[in-house]
Amino acid sequence: MSNDQDQRHPFLDDLTVDAELISSVLREPVVGRDDIRLAVDAVGTFYASQTPMYLQTVGSRLFLEYEAVLTSGELLSAVVVVDHNPDGSVPRVSVRMSPLGSVLSLASSLRATLSTRLPASLFL
Repeated sequence: MSNDQDQRHPFLDDLTVDAELISSVLREPVVGRDDIRLAVDAVGTFYASQTPMYLQTVGSRLFLEYEAVLTSGELLSAVVVVDHNPDGSVPRVSVRMSPLGSVLSLASSLRATLSTRLPASLFL
């Protein structure tokens, strides 16, 4: 999701130092606030548009559903589950995406963009 200057991001602003990001476009979790921000920011560059569909907090979890159009023209649906600690910090984010063709396209673009900055083992 885009981050307007007057608005807090649904999870990036509250990540713990050792937070973990799990996603359909990754083979392994991305660990660490800075690397997660790098990955999320990179994914955002492949979105031509993004439309939030659902945002709700249930207990200590935030659920966010959105649809996006990739710059390649492919449609993507995503569900984000953000776990919160009692102090509001975020130790874990899970992003599940579909359909598979769009996921693979996004994963390929992400690998091409970040493979020199993050471990190659992370990427599909």
